[in-house]
Amino acid sequence: MSAVPTELKYTKDHEWAKIENGIATIGITDFAQSALGDIVFVELPQTGTKLNAHQTFGVVESIKSVSDLYSPLSGEVVEANSSLPDSPETCNQSPYENAWMIKVKLEKQDELNSLMSAEEYQNYISTL
Repeated sequence: MSAVPTELKYTKDHEWAKIENGIATIGITDFAQSALGDIVFVELPQTGTKLNAHQTFGVVESIKSVSDLYSPLSGEVVEANSSLPDSPETCNQSPYENAWMIKVKLEKQDELNSLMSAEEYQNYISTL
């Protein structure tokens, strides 16, 4: 069973978001990295990029496939994890800690209501 930290929010696209002081730290879930297999490439947006919820913000490539990354929330990218492009395997090793992908300054607080709790996400992935 995949790890699903309770303090995070989740999407059906297998992204997670940690909300602190109006900033969402976003990454891919343990379920996603496991399904992808060995991740060999990560492409992230530049600081200052404006995102809408459900908009593609980057790409992860594994030995199996290429997958788009979708922003769970609207806002401006205030930081991208600059170590991931050089060490994409971090996504497999530490999806919730060291492999966060972007930090977004939230634009629409009400979008948080569309994200799943850890329990809801755990129930969702159990059906896949």
